[in-house]
Amino acid sequence: MPEAEQLFFETSQYLKPEDIALLKNAYTFGQGAHSGQFRKSGEPYISHPLAVARILGTLHLDVPTLTAALLHDVVEDTDISKAEISERFGEPVAELVDGVSKLAKIKFQTQEDAQAENFRKMLLAMARDVRVILIKLADRLHNMRTLEVMLPEKQRSIARETLEIYAPIAHRLGLNNIYQELQELGFRYSHPMRYKVLVKATKAARGNRREVVGKILESINQKLREAGLDAEVTGREKHLYSIYAKMQDKHLSFSEVLDIYGFRVIVKDITACYVALGVLHGLYKPIPGKFKDYIAIPKNNGYQSLHSTLVGPFGLPIEVQIRTAEMHRIAENGVASHWLYKSSDNDFDDLHLKTSQWLQSLLDTLSGSTDSLEFLEHLKIDLFPGDVYVFTPQGKILTLPRGSTAVDFAYAVHSDVGNCCVAAKINGENAPLRSILKSGDRVEIVTAPYARPNPAWLGYVATGRARSHIRYFLKNIQFDESVKLGERMLNQALLSFNMNPDLITEAQWEKLVRDSGVKSKQTLLAEMALGKQFPAVVAKRLTMPLESVSSEQAAGPIPILGTEGLTVQFAKCCRPIPGDHIIGMIKKDHGLIIHTHDCPVVANSQKSAENFLDVAWGKDISRTFEVCIRVTGENKQGVLARVAAEIAKAESNIDDIAMETDGDYTRMHFILQVNNRQHLAQIIRGLRQIKDVAKISRIKD
Repeated sequence: MPEAEQLFFETSQYLKPEDIALLKNAYTFGQGAHSGQFRKSGEPYISHPLAVARILGTLHLDVPTLTAALLHDVVEDTDISKAEISERFGEPVAELVDGVSKLAKIKFQTQEDAQAENFRKMLLAMARDVRVILIKLADRLHNMRTLEVMLPEKQRSIARETLEIYAPIAHRLGLNNIYQELQELGFRYSHPMRYKVLVKATKAARGNRREVVGKILESINQKLREAGLDAEVTGREKHLYSIYAKMQDKHLSFSEVLDIYGFRVIVKDITACYVALGVLHGLYKPIPGKFKDYIAIPKNNGYQSLHSTLVGPFGLPIEVQIRTAEMHRIAENGVASHWLYKSSDNDFDDLHLKTSQWLQSLLDTLSGSTDSLEFLEHLKIDLFPGDVYVFTPQGKILTLPRGSTAVDFAYAVHSDVGNCCVAAKINGENAPLRSILKSGDRVEIVTAPYARPNPAWLGYVATGRARSHIRYFLKNIQFDESVKLGERMLNQALLSFNMNPDLITEAQWEKLVRDSGVKSKQTLLAEMALGKQFPAVVAKRLTMPLESVSSEQAAGPIPILGTEGLTVQFAKCCRPIPGDHIIGMIKKDHGLIIHTHDCPVVANSQKSAENFLDVAWGKDISRTFEVCIRVTGENKQGVLARVAAEIAKAESNIDDIAMETDGDYTRMHFILQVNNRQHLAQIIRGLRQIKDVAKISRIKD
């Protein structure tokens, strides 16, 4: 077939004749295996593997990768086994084919579970050999090119998956051409009407832009020649999806997005990059804060370039990228630009090292996630494109997703550092662990040997690695604590039914464990602590002729020791502190949540024995608790300083502050660290002595 001859011709430009012979052999074998199979378009099925191999051929990939591309659907869709592939074409090819193949033989409860587990299998194989994902990306690209034969609903589903998973992975690996085409095709099929409107609008607009672009190009070329620089200058067309995304994210009109003109300058070396930057800043005025040096600090995917936004003729914004030819090659082809498997340890460059580190972090996330859907969630988080660059105390640069906190940084250093972190210093100053990091921050993590992850961290961490490690710790390391709390909760439920917990026999427990479908008594108790089983229901199922107990014995509440851990959390809505009347609410997958008795959440919930527990504060609580207060004071200079000084005088820390002014008065919202109600009362008494303070109240949302 003509496509096969085209493949052999294209790859012969960089492969040896004996390599081409191997490819021909793989093609013949694949053609025979897929004989009689057709795609939905009506084409012979072999046309698809051929197209995938041709895409990879443009990246100049090696023979095993191209061979695996030709055979990537053979194990999944025919009777050919992995062992037969290994025997004919070698173990490396067989492993690549297996890594790309779906788990067709396993039955899953839902389509989502099957999809997530297939991703998990593929990415595990990718972590061992990155060529797996290169084949899969090429496979997905060809499927997207031929997606018009699918039903609209199927088109939208595949397109969304492409935009959420495959395009970001291509971007993460620096495969810019594949990344942009996947985005364009994903946009076309996920939002067909919006796509058509933008296609029409851009065609009309581009005709009007030619004259302006030509004048700017002429001016740039002239200035660079005058500076003695040999440079290639081209205009950059904005892709439809990037136009659409910018319109959505920044709430801009089409004309506002298209009024930004993009140009790329390619020079011979790094020195020339910075010289060219100076020349262009002399030609057009740069916009402050719109310069990024990705040469000094490359992106995670190896991308290097100077970016600057200038004010061009007629006040038009001009975006300029300045890079060398080598940087441009890496920007377009990423990890495939200098093939890893042709490299020795000596020339294992920075790009491949970063890729290897990312793949290792995937393995870490896999090991910490027992659930495939959970792993997919972590992956999506890590594929978020925005990056910040922060420094360790030793000056090492770490790249994190935008929105990362000090906790994310701690886990990026090492999982043990994350598990034991208690505080952070950012640029030499103490800062909360929830502090969001900015590029250029120097971060130092303070650890304590007996510290442990806080469930509240899950509310603000931004990386899949941190989230995975925290969840792993919560689910596994503290299992014993969950068991103990579950036992206390069950005992209280039994006592409320006038049953003596000590009289429950092992036979009763064995029957309940068997009927519940759990592994053991400990698992059942842990599930109660996490809200997956209700103590009252379990107590009733354990009902047997048991010895009654006195009402005095039955009335004792569960003591809560104030150590916020896995299964005992303190509600953020009412922020209970020792001395408050409290109640325990069981929430599924969250455990026991402690609220104040007058909390609106409790008031609005349907009280029942199944999801509420009688709890009380334990003795000798040594930790501090968060409490929220509102201070209304006159809108005068120095009021905030006096309030803060009084809070400090009462030995309390301010965790957060928000202010709003209304005419003559200012309302200040503080989140304070206090020991108990007595400590809070002391703070409030001190604040009332400030003459400019009109009103103080504790806030419960």
